[in-house]
Amino acid sequence: MAEHTFVCRCEEIDEVTLVNAVAAGARTINDLKRSTRMGMGPCQGIYCLHAATAILARERGIDPDDITPMTSRPPVRSITLGELAGDES
Repeated sequence: MAEHTFVCRCEEIDEVTLVNAVAAGARTINDLKRSTRMGMGPCQGIYCLHAATAILARERGIDPDDITPMTSRPPVRSITLGELAGDES
């Protein structure tokens, strides 16, 4: 395990960070997401979810198929204050 092997490129979360999170009590992908921000970048986990699942399964000694996928959220997009206020001008 290399210290700077990035799993989540968007949030720059490396494998060591995920392993440490599991050691600290993370038991699900959502736990990893909450404790490390893995999967919360612009790609919303498209690139890192599979690797993070494999790491979680390995560290917990369970089958990757037994891990529930993370809760999906709609992508966030920036809006202007005018759009938020309903200003059409």
